[in-house]
Amino acid sequence: MDSVKNRIMRRVRAKRRGLVFTPSDVADLGSRGAVDVALQRLVDAGQVRRLSRGLYDYPKRHRRLGLLSPSARDLAKAIARKNGVKIGPSGAAAANRLGLSTQVPMKTVFSTDGKSGSHDVGGRTIMFKRSRAPLIKDGSGPANTAIQALSHVGKGGVDRIVIQRIAGSLADKDVDQMVNARPQMSGWMSDTVIKIAEAHDG
Repeated sequence: MDSVKNRIMRRVRAKRRGLVFTPSDVADLGSRGAVDVALQRLVDAGQVRRLSRGLYDYPKRHRRLGLLSPSARDLAKAIARKNGVKIGPSGAAAANRLGLSTQVPMKTVFSTDGKSGSHDVGGRTIMFKRSRAPLIKDGSGPANTAIQALSHVGKGGVDRIVIQRIAGSLADKDVDQMVNARPQMSGWMSDTVIKIAEAHDG
């Protein structure tokens, strides 16, 4: 008989070591009670690890260091799925990534459309900060990075160099996603996105 426990492990192994997941990610494999019991048995057997309530991982193993901690990004993405919110890079991290700022964020912060707050999980503190700019659902990494970078730079910080640098970091699909998100943006950001699209196409 194919148990819920076996079905969960097949799915987890099909992904990769380092996977961070929640019970909702495997909820289709059995009833809620059966999934909870199966996850507890997998934890007890050392096949998966419980990071915090409702958060698990299939940890990477290092031959000398043993079990490794999951990445901050993987933790943040799982927390976001668990809480039903969207996330993206923080404005400071996005601006630094695009070369618009030399400031290197000292804390692991992600922008979110949900509540601001911190999460201590997997030996890390993951901070969510409510974003003033929109986060595109299922949007590309570059598109959300560009929007958060714009928010960080601010209206007064946007010039031709900023527009050219952002435009150069985007593929056609990224620009399309930003243009489609303009109704959710403030006036100055919406106008700047048009300039970015023109610079990209030009």
